Amino acid sequence: QLQLVESGGGLVQPGGSLRLSCAASGQYFSNYAVGWFRQAPGKEREFVSACNWSGQATHYADFVEGRFTISRDNVKNTVYLQMNDLRPEDTAVYYCGARRPQSGYSDYGTYDYWGQGTQITVSS
Repeated sequence: QLQLVESGGGLVQPGGSLRLSCAASGQYFSNYAVGWFRQAPGKEREFVSACNWSGQATHYADFVEGRFTISRDNVKNTVYLQMNDLRPEDTAVYYCGARRPQSGYSDYGTYDYWGQGTQITVSS
């Protein structure tokens, strides 16, 4: 079992940067693949980024366009999402998820554990 807690969200101007953190507690964190999803009001939860147990295999949604970077530190049991050049359309609640490695990394239904989410608002 894992417990995930996101942090690092807030209000940022267009073009600004944020670094999200997801702290995990529980055994065998390095056995899990992790992902970041986001959800705006009235919309489905949307895939943002994912990586494997080591962080060396990474995946990004098309809308990222090179602006975001996912990474993890298995010693600290933490996964990060560095977000640069933020746009108003990036405004959403961002969630960290974890799952045993399997196909379908961009499908939120394949993830077993979720954090509570952190709000990102991009506005001038």
